[in-house]
Amino acid sequence: MDLVVALVLGLSCLLLLSVWRQSSGRGKLPPGPTPLPIIGNILQMDVKDISKSLTKFSKVYGPVFTLYLGLEPSVVLHGYDAVKEALVDLGEEFAGRGSLPLSEKVNRHLGILFSNGKRWKELRRFSLMTLRNFGMGKRSIEDRVQEEACCLVEELRKTNGSPCDPTFILGCAPCNVICSIIFQKRFDYKDQNFLNLMEKFNENLRLMSSPWIQEKDNQQTEFTIENLLNTVTDVFGAGTETTSTTMRYGLLLLLKHTEITAKVQEEIDHVIGRHRSPCMQDRSRMPYTEAVLHEIQRYIDLIPTNLPHAVTCDVKFRNYFIPKGTRIITSLTSVLHDDKEFPNPEVFDPGHFLDESGNFKKSDYFMPFSSGKRMCLGEGLARMELFLFLTTILQNFKLKPVIDPKDIDTTPIANSFGRVPPLYQLCFIPV
Repeated sequence: MDLVVALVLGLSCLLLLSVWRQSSGRGKLPPGPTPLPIIGNILQMDVKDISKSLTKFSKVYGPVFTLYLGLEPSVVLHGYDAVKEALVDLGEEFAGRGSLPLSEKVNRHLGILFSNGKRWKELRRFSLMTLRNFGMGKRSIEDRVQEEACCLVEELRKTNGSPCDPTFILGCAPCNVICSIIFQKRFDYKDQNFLNLMEKFNENLRLMSSPWIQEKDNQQTEFTIENLLNTVTDVFGAGTETTSTTMRYGLLLLLKHTEITAKVQEEIDHVIGRHRSPCMQDRSRMPYTEAVLHEIQRYIDLIPTNLPHAVTCDVKFRNYFIPKGTRIITSLTSVLHDDKEFPNPEVFDPGHFLDESGNFKKSDYFMPFSSGKRMCLGEGLARMELFLFLTTILQNFKLKPVIDPKDIDTTPIANSFGRVPPLYQLCFIPV
C-alpha cells in the first residue's frame, strides 16, 4: 500500500512539475496550443505529416509559435519572412543545432551536423577547406562527376531495357563521387568493399588520420579520431542519401509527366547533342532543364522541417523572448510551397522557375538546402551531380514506365523528417 501511495505522490509531483515548467516559460515564448503534461502537444500533431500540422497551427497562431514536443519547448518559424529573418538576418544567433534524441545517441554531438559552438565552427571550417583542397568547386570535381555519370549509364545499360528498381544504382553514383573525393578512388558497383563501405568507415578513416598526429597532446583539439569519424560519416550520409533520393524522386516525376521529360530531352538534343557528355557550362544554355531540376527539389520538399536549430544566446525575436538553447524548427515546406511565390504549389510545374520569355527565373524562396550559417556545405556538389547525372541519363535513355503514367502515384511513403518516394520500377530504353 505504501508503494502505491509513493507512486501516486511521485506521479502527481511529476505532473505538477511538468505543468509548472511549461506554464512558467509560456509568458516569454511565442503563443501556441496548450500542451498536455509531460507529452506536450504531440497528440495534437499528425506525426506522419508534421509539416501539415505546422501549417495548421500557423493559421491560428501566426508565423512564430511554440510547440512542446514533450517537456521542452520548440519555437516554430513558418513562412519565408520568419525563416529568412532568423537564419539569414540573425544567422549567428540562430546557428545552434537543436537536439534530436536519436542523433544524440548515435553522434553524441560529434561531427558537423549535430555539433555546436567551437567544435562545429572548427570542423565546418576544416571540412570546407579540405573539400576545396580535394577539388570541390574546381574542374577536377566536375571531371569526377562526369566520369561517374558515364559509369552510371553503363550500369543502366546492363539492365537491357528490362524493368528495374533504380534505388541501388542511383545510390551508388553520388556515394562514389564522395569516395573519389575522400579516398581518391571510385569503386565498381559490384565491389564487395563498396557494398560494405558503411561498416568500413573506421578503417578507412585511419588511413587519413596522419595529418593530425601533432594534435594528440592538445587536450583542447576537436580533431580527434571520433570527431573525424563522425565528420566523414556526416559527409557520406548528407552527400549520398539526399542526392540519390532526389534523383529517384525526380525520375518518378519525369515518368509521370512525359511531356516535361520530352521537353528536357529536346533541349539536351539541341544544346548538347548525342556525341559528347554534358558539362556544367551547358547549364546556362538550358533554362528549361534548370527549371525542371529546381522544380523537382521544390516539389518533393525532401526535408520538410529542416534539421533543428537552436538559439546560441538569449534572443528577442519579433517582440518575443527566446532563451538560449531553445530548439528552433524552421518549416521549409512553408517556403518551398508558398502559394504567392509558387502559384498552385502542389502541382509539379517547371513554370514556377521560368519567366514569360522562357528564361530561367531565380527565387529567394528556393531553400531545399536550408539557408544561413547551417546551410548544406555540399550544396554546390549536389547541384552539379543532379544536373550531370540526370541530363546524362536522359541523353542516353528513354524512360519507360511499367504502368500507365496517369496511374503513377508520387505520394511519399514517408513524410515526417524526410519525404521518401514510393518504390517503383521503370525501363531504361537506350536511344
